[in-house]
Amino acid sequence: MGPVARAPIAAAALAVAAPYAAMVTVGSRPFTMTSLQHCLIVGIAAGIATVAAYAVTAVGVRRRDARTVLVGSAFGLMGATLAVHGLVTPGGPFESYWLGGLSGGASLPLGAVALLATGVPALCRPQRIRGLLLANVAILSTIIAVTVFGIASPDGLPSLPTADSPLAIALLVFGQACLLLVAVRGVRTYLLARRSADLLVLVGLAWLSAAMFGALMMTYAELGWWVGHGLEVLGIVAVAFSVALDLRRTAGSRPLTGDLRAVELVRAAEDFLGARVQGLLGDLATKDRSTEEHTRRVAFLAVAVGEDLGLRPSVLRALAEGGLLHDIGKLAVPTEILQKPAKLTDDEFASIKRHPGDGERLLRTLGGFPDDVRALVLDHHERLDGTGYPNGKRGGEISLPARIMATCDVFDALVSPRVYRDAWPVERALSLLRSETGTSFDERCVAALERVVAGAQPGLAAAA
Repeated sequence: MGPVARAPIAAAALAVAAPYAAMVTVGSRPFTMTSLQHCLIVGIAAGIATVAAYAVTAVGVRRRDARTVLVGSAFGLMGATLAVHGLVTPGGPFESYWLGGLSGGASLPLGAVALLATGVPALCRPQRIRGLLLANVAILSTIIAVTVFGIASPDGLPSLPTADSPLAIALLVFGQACLLLVAVRGVRTYLLARRSADLLVLVGLAWLSAAMFGALMMTYAELGWWVGHGLEVLGIVAVAFSVALDLRRTAGSRPLTGDLRAVELVRAAEDFLGARVQGLLGDLATKDRSTEEHTRRVAFLAVAVGEDLGLRPSVLRALAEGGLLHDIGKLAVPTEILQKPAKLTDDEFASIKRHPGDGERLLRTLGGFPDDVRALVLDHHERLDGTGYPNGKRGGEISLPARIMATCDVFDALVSPRVYRDAWPVERALSLLRSETGTSFDERCVAALERVVAGAQPGLAAAA
């Protein structure tokens, strides 16, 4: 991870730590505001959540994306319960002590549950949209009915949950667990995409987590309770902003749902890997279109094999970027050699064999490309028995990602038509790879590639 990546992570870590530090150090100090100020803070949060809910839900319905509708439902739940909390707070337009406590304590746990539901595949199918909309109507109707009852009977029920009570602690643990699971999705998405907006989701979730602590564990007369209200506003804004950015690019919030796949990094290289990668691919396409198309196919195969083998998101990202750039050194190879429709001479083949080192030097000169990506560019022609090039590495000297790249590179070269021969059948190419496992190729990589080609990764064909 380069220095450019460390800066936003450090900023995000500071933004996450600050509210918790404030809660611990000054949260218990006596503090109060007027009812009007309280209504204003809650009203802002409710308004932001409601606008976000309407916009996100409308986009989800238009795109027939149930996942986005669920994100909208999360904002809608928080918005509705916060609006009720502002209306019935003591000193507000409609006082109701028990309903004020209930709405204030339930808003964030309910929103957390809805956010967590975005990762349940059964709820994210297009045919579920009608049911989700009906559920939203039913929940909103229930909230309205309870609100009317609470206003009519402001002292009719005990105020629940009271601060620091067993029920409040149970709600806190449940809500925090939901937010933590959503945050785990966000971490995976960030490690794949490395977008600052995805870090913003994590910051927003942390602020909502801190706000939940203040709402459930502190009282109206403590500073932490009020700080929590402010963090609730900031958290909703942070998450809503990131969702809006993702809706412009795709069809939902990838860090909230955690369903970003490594093959999508290849399909939308400029969005996820940066314009420089796209620019280098454009240069390669201008020089030799078949080589550029080959690099894309190898990248798709490599990340699919990496996913099959259960590699970490950071490694999958390196495979995507390294796969797209593994032949970038061929920019230095004369076009007449790249496109020669006959067997290469020894000198011409020597020129071809220099492309891994030329590619690594180019990326090092340009700067900003991680070490693991440059290593893939350099090592994708190395072989386990030491017969590869440019450095004759063998066995444990070759990383698993480089072994994956070598396997996918040879496979695609064999099954693709070349100017000097026809494409091989897939089974013939796999048979060759199998026959050279343990000598040239890693057995695990060949087996994973077979599963990918056989359809164990059905999303691959759609992505490509």
